[in-house]
Amino acid sequence: MTRKKYTSKFKTKVVLEALKERHSIAELAQKYELAPQQINLWKREFLANAESFFEKKPKSKKSQVDEEKDQLLKAIGQLKVENDFLKDALR
Repeated sequence: MTRKKYTSKFKTKVVLEALKERHSIAELAQKYELAPQQINLWKREFLANAESFFEKKPKSKKSQVDEEKDQLLKAIGQLKVENDFLKDALR
């Protein structure tokens, strides 16, 4: 017998229904053909990690590199304009 794998979308759906408390865990377990312990486990994991959802995540390495590249290109453009202006002023 192989183990079933559930998507995160399915787990979230089940956990949110469990948190609403409109149905008992036993009823939800029967509805979704799960063990009640499995729903309780997903619920505990969800609640334990809920705080991290609202924390600021550090920018990814790629976006930091892109941001630095944009700043450097802007500086190059500014220097080119200044250089051209000074060249024209000397003529």
